[in-house]
Amino acid sequence: MIVVAGEALIDLVPSPREASGEGQLPALSPRRGGGPYNTAIALGRLGSPTAFCSRISTDAFGEALVEGLRSGGVDTSLVERGTEPTTLALADISPDGSAGYGFYVDGTADRLFTLPSALPEEVRALSLGTCSLVLEPGASAYEALLRREAERGVFTALDPNIRAGLIADPAAYRARFASWLPHVALLKMSEEDARWLAEVETGSPSDSPGASGSGADGAWEAVAAAAKGWLGSGPTAIVITRGGDGLTVLTQGGLDVNVPGDRVEVVDTIGAGDTVNAALLHRLDAHDALSRTAVAALGAGDWRDILGFAARAAAVTCSRAGAEPPYAAELAG
Repeated sequence: MIVVAGEALIDLVPSPREASGEGQLPALSPRRGGGPYNTAIALGRLGSPTAFCSRISTDAFGEALVEGLRSGGVDTSLVERGTEPTTLALADISPDGSAGYGFYVDGTADRLFTLPSALPEEVRALSLGTCSLVLEPGASAYEALLRREAERGVFTALDPNIRAGLIADPAAYRARFASWLPHVALLKMSEEDARWLAEVETGSPSDSPGASGSGADGAWEAVAAAAKGWLGSGPTAIVITRGGDGLTVLTQGGLDVNVPGDRVEVVDTIGAGDTVNAALLHRLDAHDALSRTAVAALGAGDWRDILGFAARAAAVTCSRAGAEPPYAAELAG
């Protein structure tokens, strides 16, 4: 079983509309979301035995979130319930389909998560990330869960999924992030998040692996150098997503493997990174590699298969509105 721990919330997504008169606002469509929640749903759709570990409201939104887990085949026995309201995330969709968020988090249920006494013995992997590791007091409980499960040998995966607007003290967060690394087996992040964490100035799209010209020696080189430093602190592998340009993995053993992204017409990018989290864990499991030792033994060909699968899964999510990750049948063949 894979346990995904973190927030479940409601994304309020502007509905597509034609231009209207001055002062008219788009309707907001509520959709189930939250990085860890999306990851759990994606794992369930891929067929991985999955449980979700969080605190979810008993309000109408919370009931919808729990129902979504159950209908997706995700075990909810580790979900706490509370009368506090559900966190809301107001999405802002750019013309290129990328999404930004504003959050309503004061006094909400997910941030009041408490450390469970134990996870089931059959748990093989634990995935965490996003807002749940920022907002106290729940952040400390999730951090304690990460440390405890890593100590007992559970394979741990972390996606920081930076939401800068929620981070009051960036320097303190970066220091806290560094403190997690000895307890993380697989670190996955977007290139944008890697730049934020490494305090690298944002570059142009050409500053990515495989690009020609001076840009290839710019921001990406700084990100790669930072990633190698993070590898020295604990993770066995770091996967960096680069949007339509694909994914790159760097490993403690010195591998540097890149696969291109699958080209699709992007509706929006909501849930794409979360789908990658799930696809990586699912495909690692298919390679019998949910352990540090097994990940260290993977070759370049193995990683091309794993990253290619994740790229295909993310492309499907980007091709439809909201966080709607693919089912296993959609990726077959």
